[in-house]
Amino acid sequence: MITESITYLRNSEDWVKTVLIGGLLSLLSFLVVPTFTVIGYLLRVLRSTMRGDETPPEFGEWGDMTVDGLKGFVIAAVYGLVPVVVGLALVLFGAVGASVGNSDAAGVFGGIVALIGALIALVLGLAAAYVIPAALANYAEHDRLGAGFAVGELRPVLTSGTYATGWLYAFVVVVAGGFVAGLLNVVPLLGFVVGAFVTFYAAVAAYYIIGRTWGKLHPVEMRDEDVLDEQPVV
Repeated sequence: MITESITYLRNSEDWVKTVLIGGLLSLLSFLVVPTFTVIGYLLRVLRSTMRGDETPPEFGEWGDMTVDGLKGFVIAAVYGLVPVVVGLALVLFGAVGASVGNSDAAGVFGGIVALIGALIALVLGLAAAYVIPAALANYAEHDRLGAGFAVGELRPVLTSGTYATGWLYAFVVVVAGGFVAGLLNVVPLLGFVVGAFVTFYAAVAAYYIIGRTWGKLHPVEMRDEDVLDEQPVV
């Protein structure tokens, strides 16, 4: 499936244009709104691949795509905040304990608590990274924000070997993309710019895998309303 994910975008005649747009939006992510648009595109990838469509979607209907991406961002942010909040709480608790105790023992205790907090945050962060693609896929299928938090629907997916394998494949693709982007950063500025396009390409490939995996676990038929009337990009 990794090979298919890497060649997925090239199933479209306009794949170069898609990568250029996605990369440019990624470079403009500091403006926030382009980030939502990219997430909206990834959600379209999920919707099409989970229904067995091997043709990549195009960038179009920008307003709908951006709003859709904003909802996806909210889902990911909620899951992502959990490890951050827990980790910060434990680190602050350790720091306060060290300052109040005002002794070497208190300092050691505070350091241990802070270290444990960082480790717990790391574990929870990995757990969030594992849950988020499934949550986005469930939202993409049902088009309801609440579907991203439907624990009862997500639990059987998250505990299945099929999803675990698909997620691992997607994780490998993302890490490989990040590694290539990191190597490109050896060249100042140029590497940063090209790296954004590589990262976007890798993200699409990863969500192709998640979409295909979701389709195996939740067979979804293509419906008329799922066919987007995408306008060509000017």
